[in-house]
Amino acid sequence: MGSDADAPGEVAGPEVLALAKVVARLRAEVVDLEGMASMAAVLERAKGVLMAQEGVAADTAYELLRDRAEAGRRTLVEECWITLGRAGPRSRPRRAERPADAEPAPSSRESAGPAESPEPGRAPLPGTTAAPAAESPFSARRYLLCDDDQGDGGAARQALPARIAAGLTVARTPGDVAGLLRAVLADTEHVDVVLVYAVSAAGSLELAGCAGLAPELAEQWSRIPPLVGTAPLDAVADGQAVWLEDPEQEAARYLPIGGPPRRWPTRAWIPVPGVRPRTVVGLLRTRDTPFDPRTRTLLRRAVRLCAGPLQQGGHATGDLVHEDLSGIQRIFDALPGPATLLTPLRNGDGEVEDYRIDAAAPESVDVAGRRGRELVGLRILETYPTVAGSALWAGYLDTLATGRVYEGEPFVYQEVLAGVPHESTYSVRASRLGERLVVSWVRHDTSEREARRLADMQRLGNLGWASWNLATDTITWSEQVYAVFDRDPARGPMPLEELPVHLLPDDVPRLGAAVERLLGHGEPIDQPFRIRTADGIRHLRIVAEARTDADGTPAEVHGFFQDLSAQRDAEIALRESERANLLQRGMLQAERALAARLQETLLPTPEQSLELADLRVDVAYVPAETGVNVGGDWYSAIELPDGDALFVVGDVAGHGLAAVGTMAQLRFTTKGMAVTGSALPHVLTRLNALLLHTAREGQGATATMVMARYRPADHRLFWVRAGHLPPLLVRGGTARFLPQPEGSLLGADRGAAYREAVIDLEPGDHLLLYTDGLVEDPGEDIEDGLARLADRTLRLLREGRDDSLARTLAALRPRHRDDICALDIHFPPSGDR
Repeated sequence: MGSDADAPGEVAGPEVLALAKVVARLRAEVVDLEGMASMAAVLERAKGVLMAQEGVAADTAYELLRDRAEAGRRTLVEECWITLGRAGPRSRPRRAERPADAEPAPSSRESAGPAESPEPGRAPLPGTTAAPAAESPFSARRYLLCDDDQGDGGAARQALPARIAAGLTVARTPGDVAGLLRAVLADTEHVDVVLVYAVSAAGSLELAGCAGLAPELAEQWSRIPPLVGTAPLDAVADGQAVWLEDPEQEAARYLPIGGPPRRWPTRAWIPVPGVRPRTVVGLLRTRDTPFDPRTRTLLRRAVRLCAGPLQQGGHATGDLVHEDLSGIQRIFDALPGPATLLTPLRNGDGEVEDYRIDAAAPESVDVAGRRGRELVGLRILETYPTVAGSALWAGYLDTLATGRVYEGEPFVYQEVLAGVPHESTYSVRASRLGERLVVSWVRHDTSEREARRLADMQRLGNLGWASWNLATDTITWSEQVYAVFDRDPARGPMPLEELPVHLLPDDVPRLGAAVERLLGHGEPIDQPFRIRTADGIRHLRIVAEARTDADGTPAEVHGFFQDLSAQRDAEIALRESERANLLQRGMLQAERALAARLQETLLPTPEQSLELADLRVDVAYVPAETGVNVGGDWYSAIELPDGDALFVVGDVAGHGLAAVGTMAQLRFTTKGMAVTGSALPHVLTRLNALLLHTAREGQGATATMVMARYRPADHRLFWVRAGHLPPLLVRGGTARFLPQPEGSLLGADRGAAYREAVIDLEPGDHLLLYTDGLVEDPGEDIEDGLARLADRTLRLLREGRDDSLARTLAALRPRHRDDICALDIHFPPSGDR
């Protein structure tokens, strides 16, 4: 249906705003066939159950399902679910009662369920009784295993799909579906939490329903932005289930939705096929064993069964008025031409915001190709979105209000098929029937629309058809062939004999031989060739076949020419890009190898603890696993000429050769100045000036650093910092971060001042110097990382792991983050020295 064009500058009305809400859903629905496949699978299983129960053929089983759906004022999908839910193991025909040539009955794994229902749409499962009125239909008690199943895990698994199908007959919301899945899958598959997320138009995840998750956690994870590393979004994008079975490994890759990975060691995210908006179901388990193949198959099947209730805007019947529409639909089934029965849908103010199709004639077809009864339950703004705010929409409202028949003038309506817009001309008639509208229409331009479709297809594919009548020596070209050959249409089509004139010389023999085989023996050809035009060389392709007469002699040739120049240019550009990528990759590998060798030479890491000035020092250095794999984190732990010990941990911004070079410069300069007796604040002031000087030469860098000098005579430690994280002191079973003296980032401020702090170490103390890779996580507050470091350090010391504290802390951090450098300075008790 359609609308007249709006006047320029006209302000969008409420109908246009309503249109904006459904256009995106309609376009996705046109190209999304997964829902149809899901529906077909459910229908075929339900037909198989009836064939086994009633002993009828497939066509008769389909008619039974349709008649039962009409009698119960349900959709065909709901009737299929009810049939599957009622088909319990006890209702299968015995093997001896089937004729020898009968088709085997469907497996009870697919159709097991209760044989009777105490009330419509609410059938208890095998081995259970009807739930009390006050009990939720999705409480766990309604889905406990029956006595027969408790002793047989295999039988329990076989019954699960039927129990889910039975529960789906009363499911109305995503929350109901989540409760049902958790109740049914808890015992045999150990599913503890079920989350149902829908993908919004902006790409974020919206929690539509959940079961088993604490309310505060549900609120925390109710909305998830479209971040990289989100398992549900990966599952929806790929259309494949994501199985998370290694908490340590997956924590570094994916966002831990629902809580820390160790709370739910195994998780599954399974997309729901054919549902709009796109929906994914999360199944979380406290069980730490991987999903076995049978469990994966069962969980995917369970989620597929839930596609119907999770579909928004589908064939829902809960809001239908309580009238018998089956009789009206039978009348529409006999009507010639397209016609629909529309029920107005009103908002809280009583205004019509849309119409629902409650009956449709067989010849009624929407832009997505749905026909007849397939339209029942859909809305007008989903099937014909651009009628919002049009003269046709106003005519509907007038007919509904006054009862006057609306007969509009023919108008042009634009529809989009396979991404290509097409225009058609319609005449529409609408009349009131009670509180509804009966709408019929006539389409005037089917042949023109098909011609436009063919022309658009040729233009988009940059190809055109051609035919040669060899008996009459006539040639016919479509318009696009003239564009392909850059030929003026006034000159008419080109004879085959003229084609070699435009070919490049190297292509003449090959194409000439192919044309001779086509014209002489009727062999089809598919041949690339090149021609020279005013714009340069074009790469073309000819595909043609011959039709022969009674004697087998070619009489007509039909085919098409296609311009492949853009594709050829893209191939050349791709090859050049691949060559450049290979060159860049080689350069990066060489840089990585050089930087790694340089860093290993400049910064050797001891394998065991060091003994310096009566202190035991444990060193840890772990490079990042990304980039060139070498960075600017560094340390120094040396004994000075006067017997003191110098400890330094620094972090140069960036990675690669530049960072390694700056690291070496700072490390050796620091050592040299400390050995000559320079005061610690003076050392930082000189290093700051050094980096500022290199910045003027175009090689600027910034760095953080913490430096300490230990005097063993009185166990006193002097320390300074330059924008670095505070040292962690562990003493007497408690951990605290030292108050930080003044000192800003190196290489950032010419007027930076640095102050010195002093602390006396006591036997048993641990002082930890570290870089930010040991505490920082993306998206996390730094205070949380520091608190985690303090707690983890105390726990390790209580476990007696003080001999390799720094290395153990580094090993516990997730990889692929940042460089990690740490020094654990330990003042052993007198008995341990």
